[in-house]
Order: sequence, then structure tokens, then C-alpha cells
Amino acid sequence: QVQLVESGGGWVQAGGTLTLSCVASGNIDKYTSMGWYRRPPGKAREAVAVVTNPEIARPRTVDYADSVKGRFTISGDSAKDTVTLQMNTLTVEDTGIYYCNIQGTSTWGMHVDSWGAGTQVIVSP
Repeated sequence: QVQLVESGGGWVQAGGTLTLSCVASGNIDKYTSMGWYRRPPGKAREAVAVVTNPEIARPRTVDYADSVKGRFTISGDSAKDTVTLQMNTLTVEDTGIYYCNIQGTSTWGMHVDSWGAGTQVIVSP
């Protein structure tokens, strides 16, 4: 089992900044992706930013949702079991519950796909 603990959510005015952090613990041997997703009010969960192959420099890929490109930055540090999301110039459309997701392989060779409980982000006009 891999447990994820998220922090950093909260309330901020439009134009402000928040940083989300997620720390993983448990039985994970190799990470294949580290990412952040969100569920806006009344909508389905969507990918915000995902780092693929975070343990190697190349061919690591980083994908952002079009709506956050240029404003959000994801940092995945597999050595520290941590993934952060720096969110700048927040808009009301960024409001939602943000979830951390980790995928990889356990020491037993089992696929790992774990989600955090979510952290609320509220952006006011």
C-alpha cells in the first residue's frame, strides 16, 4: 500500500499563488508517474499536470492541461517521494478539489496506482 498525504490547499484571491505538496509513503519501488488532478465543482476530475518517468532525466515528460500552461509548475522528486504543484496567477476557474496521484511498481512487482484524499482550493474573484 502507498499512502499519499496532500497539503497546501486553501483560499486565495484571484491572481494569487498556492503551492500544493504531496508526500508518498509505503511500498513503492519505482515511480512511473507523479501527477495532480482536480475536480471542479459539478464537473468530472481532470488532469492538471503529470510527470512521466520522474526517476530518469530522459525521456521524462511533463504534461499540463491547456488551461494551466504557463501558470502552474509541477515538480516530481522520486528520491524524496514528493510531488509539488506551484500554482501562480490563480483564477476562479482553478477552484476545485486537487488530488495527488502516484503510479509505479511495488517492491513485489505489483502495479501501484494511489490517490490522495484531496485538498480543497478556493479562488475568489
